[in-house]
Amino acid sequence: MPKVDLYNMSGEVVGNIELQDSIFGIDPNVQVMHIAVLNQLANRRQGTQSTKTKSEVRGGGKKPWRQKGTGRARQGSIRSAQWIKGGIVLGPKPRSYSYTLPKKVKRLALKSALSSKVVDNDILVLDNLAVEDGKTKKMASILDNLKVDKSALIVLSDDSDLAARAARNIPGVKTAYVNTINVFDLLKYEKCIITKDAVAKVEEVYA
Repeated sequence: MPKVDLYNMSGEVVGNIELQDSIFGIDPNVQVMHIAVLNQLANRRQGTQSTKTKSEVRGGGKKPWRQKGTGRARQGSIRSAQWIKGGIVLGPKPRSYSYTLPKKVKRLALKSALSSKVVDNDILVLDNLAVEDGKTKKMASILDNLKVDKSALIVLSDDSDLAARAARNIPGVKTAYVNTINVFDLLKYEKCIITKDAVAKVEEVYA
């Protein structure tokens, strides 16, 4: 089992904690993580882009000139695709880009992302994260004690609303609950700060 240091809010090591091999100790599967990230980005797309076809462009009701005898090519409408301000042929229309991944693939991707954080020593486990007044200054001080000077994802248990509020306005910092963590965020943010309670819930859910 991988063993990592356990920190308090002052940035001091107060012990260590063993993490489950099946979640934090697997060999990270880069391909599966890539698939999961692509899936998340595709599901975020709004798909609202739209172009007008010949029938949707305003105007062009009258035939521009007679069919024969003018020496010019026959034309039926000035809103055909070959005309300036004409309709678009086979252009994009509103559609959904979302698709689903198998549950086993999503679980493997998440476990791989968590394990990669352990391998890179980018996971910090806190014994407790209590910000009673929900002040940003307090959370910034905690991050400073932990020597987190770049981006960080803070994973909280379900009863940490004040901590989430305290971290809301800090640039490069995002909070997530155990049931909302995802591969994209784990890979995007350099450090993963997770409470001891959140670790227990992650192991309970994904074991």
